Amino acid sequence: MTTAHESDDEKLRNGLISALIAYFIWGFLPVYFKIVQTVPALEMLAYRIVWAVPFGAIIVLYRRQFPEVKRALTHPRTLLFLLLSAAFVSVNWFLYIVTIQRNEVFQASLGYYINPLMYVLVGVVFLGEKLRRFQAIAVFLAATGVAVLTISSGQFPWIAITLAISFTVYGVIRKQIVVGAIAGLFIETLFIVPFAIVYIAWLSGAQVSAMTSAGHSMVLLIALSGPLTVLPLLFFALAARRLPLTTLGMMQFLAPTLNFGVAVYYGEVLTAAHMVCFAFIWVAISLFVFDAWRRT
Repeated sequence: MTTAHESDDEKLRNGLISALIAYFIWGFLPVYFKIVQTVPALEMLAYRIVWAVPFGAIIVLYRRQFPEVKRALTHPRTLLFLLLSAAFVSVNWFLYIVTIQRNEVFQASLGYYINPLMYVLVGVVFLGEKLRRFQAIAVFLAATGVAVLTISSGQFPWIAITLAISFTVYGVIRKQIVVGAIAGLFIETLFIVPFAIVYIAWLSGAQVSAMTSAGHSMVLLIALSGPLTVLPLLFFALAARRLPLTTLGMMQFLAPTLNFGVAVYYGEVLTAAHMVCFAFIWVAISLFVFDAWRRT
């Protein structure tokens, strides 16, 4: 998977195509979970983990990354961090499925819009970084938007905030170790797949599994959760090697924007409070992107 033979134009084009594929899969992922929503969220999470392992192994084998996996598995500190990251990504995946099944895709969209700003706050609170002017304004506007939604609806958007926090913590943990995205995900799923298998076996034994009466088409759809988990991460990794980080950072907002469109398509109620909140978030994100572009 070398890029040495690519010209600059080819590298840019291939990087953009890879990023678009990754973000489009993530952006339309709610549609998939809508289709399989007859499967309870925790059971769906278990199937997603189980099917991610073989597809992850295929990608690791194709990219010849098993030496990297072996090195990580023999390094205690790396294993500890990957165990922690596995826990946080499991929470994030589970809550995301619950959010879709509860017809709250707007909250999922909001969570992943907020996520980059969470990284800024982590840098300020834990790493002693200083907020630049546009960053400070962006964080203030985002907080204002969330406050407006909370006060107007009388309910704190805890799902969106928890999605943003769990994925931010996951990202911070993964930055502490030198392991590729695909190899790391493969190891993480290896850690949690025994729990998933035990849970599925228990459901089957108790005859309460959603798969007990499922047809062949549903079984195939469930198996699709494997490539839908691994492939976007593969394309993201390919894009990250070819695109400037600023370009990749700007494109990351494509996924929550598509999530927003999915919510509208499925008829979720977009209240005035939602519109005000998202307006604040969109302005905040615009300032965030402008600040990143200006600095590069």
